Amino acid sequence: MKYDLVVIGGGPAGLAAAIEARENGIENILVIERDKEMGGILQQCIHNGFGLHEFKEELTGPEYAQRFIDQLMERGIEYKLDTMVLNVSRDRKIQMINTVDGFVEIDAGAIIMAMGCRERTRGAISIPGDRPAGVFTAGAAQRYINMEGYMVGKKAVILGSGDIGLIMARRMTLEGAKVEAVVELMPYSGGLTRNIVQCLDDYDIPLLLSHTVTEIRGKGRVEGITIAQVDENRKPIPGTEKHYDCDTLLLSVGLIPENELSRGAELDIDQRTSGPIVNELMETSVEGIFACGNVVHVHDLVDFVSAESRRAGKAAARFLKKEVTKEGEEKRIKADYGVNYTVPQKVNLDNIEDKLEIFMRVGNVYRDVRLELRDGDNTLISLKKKHMAPGEMEKIIVPKVILDKIEGSELKVVVVEGGM
Repeated sequence: MKYDLVVIGGGPAGLAAAIEARENGIENILVIERDKEMGGILQQCIHNGFGLHEFKEELTGPEYAQRFIDQLMERGIEYKLDTMVLNVSRDRKIQMINTVDGFVEIDAGAIIMAMGCRERTRGAISIPGDRPAGVFTAGAAQRYINMEGYMVGKKAVILGSGDIGLIMARRMTLEGAKVEAVVELMPYSGGLTRNIVQCLDDYDIPLLLSHTVTEIRGKGRVEGITIAQVDENRKPIPGTEKHYDCDTLLLSVGLIPENELSRGAELDIDQRTSGPIVNELMETSVEGIFACGNVVHVHDLVDFVSAESRRAGKAAARFLKKEVTKEGEEKRIKADYGVNYTVPQKVNLDNIEDKLEIFMRVGNVYRDVRLELRDGDNTLISLKKKHMAPGEMEKIIVPKVILDKIEGSELKVVVVEGGM
């Protein structure tokens, strides 16, 4: 079986990439989705707030997903649901399996990885205490409540202030549960400011920064948890313990890209993002294999996922039409002081048509600083920033006229404090 382009993942990233590739002249496309429906995680996100950038209106997750599903159907793009991809090789061969076709091998002219991300689990953070029922990841609880119709508990504590945890604090409150507190290990929240306001402040749910769960108690079911304040080394401070009686603990301790297939294909992985290293075309270290969305780095808005995935879809089309150059010097983009990572991590300026967009997250909360892009000692772009936080993605747009001035082999993105 042969296809010009195979997109692995039918969530917002895969849908946008496939549609854009079709718009750029690629006809023979297959989208592979392991779930029974397309749309990915959006199908369980029944709250609104999606689509403000993409559609200039506020939509729920399923509404946002349906717009892209409709576009896919209108263009007649082939897709397979309830299908698991087992392996992707460096020569762009895909092994997949489902109950209709059985085991199938596909030769692809190009591949777009769009598998999304998954939640970190309790085991990854090693909470001491008992192992009773009633401990859920926030995303699992969201699926139980919003899609399966099961209430996960009546009195809850949430560990971690990522966006899913904040949204679930509000969701459980609206369903009649009592959320005692949201507990965050770091001295700042991992979620968007708007979610802190709309999901916690509006419902008088306390956010306890620099705290963590030190014990879970319960036999058959969670009966209570103990939290404590932590020091600058994130170690619990004796004497600061506080006990909550509850029957549920939700874990919102971060998301990580879903990259087993990427590692199987031996793609170069960025240890900071846990996603593939990509260039200006969202192409990975293996020629003809592209990646986009949360499989590359975890986004805070699905609108940004869609925009990034369109770039990958267009680039894959250019690759298939042999419009991509491999000549010219490849320049590295380095995350310097205050910046955790950048995407892309490398660029070939000859492939950039009008502008380069560099995405990043900072490593701390900053106020009244500058975010700068530097070529050696030369500052190419300097942006004044009143507020930056790890929970909110930042972006630098570099016009072609500035890219043409680059002389060095390495660009640096840096936070400059006290410079406003």
